Amino acid sequence: MADAKQPSKPQAAPQPASQPAPQPAGSFNGFLAEVIEVKQKVKTGIYGEIYTVSCRILEGRDSGRIIRRNLLGPIKAGDVIRLPDTSREAKDIKVK
Repeated sequence: MADAKQPSKPQAAPQPASQPAPQPAGSFNGFLAEVIEVKQKVKTGIYGEIYTVSCRILEGRDSGRIIRRNLLGPIKAGDVIRLPDTSREAKDIKVK
């Protein structure tokens, strides 16, 4: 048998360590936060489906800060959520 050279496969260039790995399409960047307290008495929205929760920011420049946010859907204390930003905070809801 004759020595037939196999064509070599092109190799991908290694990425420098300073750049983060590319995110898959549709991924969501934000800040992790842990829900501390769910205020069951305060529900808002047309049908009462929005809960006001207190949450502690786990990462980013506001790490350790406790803020109040309005969340949709089932939530309980101890859940970890991802917030798009930490600069906004929910106002007090005045129930009549």
